[in-house]
Amino acid sequence: MHGAPSTPTETMRIMFAGLLLVLLFDTGLSKLANLQPKQQQNETPYEKFRRQHVDAKMSAEKCDTEIKNRQIYDVNSRCKFTNTFILSDDKEVKAICNGQGRYDRKSRMTKSVSKFSVVICKLKKKRTREPKCQYEGKRLTNRIILVKCKGKLPVH
Repeated sequence: MHGAPSTPTETMRIMFAGLLLVLLFDTGLSKLANLQPKQQQNETPYEKFRRQHVDAKMSAEKCDTEIKNRQIYDVNSRCKFTNTFILSDDKEVKAICNGQGRYDRKSRMTKSVSKFSVVICKLKKKRTREPKCQYEGKRLTNRIILVKCKGKLPVH
């Protein structure tokens, strides 16, 4: 029958084992918390939109690199099927939600008045997960873009 530890050595072993369990448990929880990068944990919907979709210097050749660096994935680290980058600065994109756009009732989105260049990155192989996401990029010009506005900011 087991009761209270009978020696100081047994007491120390039990305390050490308890401390080890606490450390292992704590490490496991911190790994779960770190699944989402620090920059994304506290970002606003607008900051997420900007990170995922706005880059004046984006090119079709940089899809793989930028999607990986910006950690743009669907749920469960699945590669996003398609991602569009707006080739503009965020001031021009924000303007769509501040008088430079027209609300479209059918889509419930706001259409830009100005035309933009965009890079569309499409996944080459379906059902892949990061880090194996490979994209084909295509640059398009003179495009009306649709954004969802919330609080005068684009959020999707």
